[in-house]
Amino acid sequence: MVPRFLRLTIGVVTALLLVPATARAHCDSLDGPVVKAAQRALETGEVNRAFVWVTAFDEAEVRTAFEKALTVRALGGTARELADQFFFETLVRLHRRSEGEPYTGLKPAGSDLGPLIPTADRAILEKSAKPLVDLLTSEVAQGVRWHFEAVMGARIFPGASVEAGRRYVGAYIDFMHYLEQLEEALLTPDEYSVLIERTTPD
Repeated sequence: MVPRFLRLTIGVVTALLLVPATARAHCDSLDGPVVKAAQRALETGEVNRAFVWVTAFDEAEVRTAFEKALTVRALGGTARELADQFFFETLVRLHRRSEGEPYTGLKPAGSDLGPLIPTADRAILEKSAKPLVDLLTSEVAQGVRWHFEAVMGARIFPGASVEAGRRYVGAYIDFMHYLEQLEEALLTPDEYSVLIERTTPD
């Protein structure tokens, strides 16, 4: 049987990889996967490369923007740059809407995304979850130690004041909430199957 702490780490990794991206994700950056898909679509003339990032409902708008962009970019120079930008913004805007996230414009390439998202992308490219599991294992262990040490540092002794007791209770509650959040990321087989079905394109 897989140890519980390892199942927890795998659950965190799986949840972060499969659930829709949050506002902190890089889907709206110029070096993110949506813009890269838009670039490949324009270079190859295959709009299907862009369709995968939006819902079927939005395909018509994407196709219209794609055809306009192809026409204008054929003029070259600044017109090409503006056409590309128009298509990038259209695709990212519609993708963000499909996630239930607001579109606030394209972010510059090289934005600081923290360690998790770049590591997840690298894991996918390398076809191995190991770098992501290693990172999350380290992060989870560090978080558990920090909260545990806070509890131990605030522990009370006979005769301690009410204020000291409240500091201990505060540290204890923070620790338990942290563990509960980790526990919520631990997927059961049934929950995992439902998540796969929900995130797999028709």
